[in-house]
Amino acid sequence: MKDLSKNSVTFLDVGEDGAGQRIDNYLAKKLKGVPKSHVYRILRSGEVRVNKGRAAADRRLEPGDRVRVPPIRLAESGDATLVPAREFAVVFEDEALLVIDKPAGVAVHGGSGVDFGVIEQLRRARPQAKFLELAHRLDRETSGLLAIGKKRAALTGLHDLFRAGGIDKRYLALVKGRWRDLLRHVRLPLHKYITAEGERRVRVTPQGREAHSIVRLMGRYRLPQGEASLLDVELRTGRTHQIRVHLAHLGFPILGDEKYGDFALNREVQKFGLKRMFLHAAAMGLPHPLNGERLSLAAPLPAELKNFLGKLAKTDETL
Repeated sequence: MKDLSKNSVTFLDVGEDGAGQRIDNYLAKKLKGVPKSHVYRILRSGEVRVNKGRAAADRRLEPGDRVRVPPIRLAESGDATLVPAREFAVVFEDEALLVIDKPAGVAVHGGSGVDFGVIEQLRRARPQAKFLELAHRLDRETSGLLAIGKKRAALTGLHDLFRAGGIDKRYLALVKGRWRDLLRHVRLPLHKYITAEGERRVRVTPQGREAHSIVRLMGRYRLPQGEASLLDVELRTGRTHQIRVHLAHLGFPILGDEKYGDFALNREVQKFGLKRMFLHAAAMGLPHPLNGERLSLAAPLPAELKNFLGKLAKTDETL
């Protein structure tokens, strides 16, 4: 083992290359060999400071910011060498933007008990790439479209589009129960919190942040026990676990959801062939962040979800 620096505390001065970056991503790049799980641990503990103030993981940095990093010890071997190179199915790619079809079960980045994710594997697979940064997040068990900036200007443009609601994001979800409305706007504020076991959760509360989902009914199906509804969910805001919590709060948990789902039903549908959460980022429409060209991107329903749906009898042929 060796100390990261000779001093007990390290100070990092943010330059233009760090402008607009989330502090978790900035530290992961600066602290080579440090597992991202440890980066998140020191952020949660408040040991990392920006301009003498505590910083959340999603804090975006500006040129001139000063980041205080506590003493960190690294393994001599360097954990970065353990990241396996991996490419993912490409939906769109040019010199500035990469959109992949992320499989379920793969985290988008390391942290929270995961040493590496999509972005670390891509960087390992593309050592010649000077810049690869996530433009947004997908939950580990959610499959589908994930956008990655290959240039700083493209990443900043994507962030602006996401914040302004300029990206049309559509998800397919199969939920417990009989959803009745063909179209429904769900506006329920969401609040993030940490459980006593240290796990991140989200709940509906009046004190939460505004969250808006638009739900369209695509079809109804017969389960071995009860009914299920296939929903198209459009996100107008991008809160953590937004779709999962909105639907569960309304009494329509997503099948296979291990955090907010119906656990007894999950066990039953697992026997019937559903081994994962039925949530898929199926479509994304946006202007190209650099040239404004309209992009309409789609990722087909993964085979494991399509096959499960094929086992179910449809109950409403008119939809």
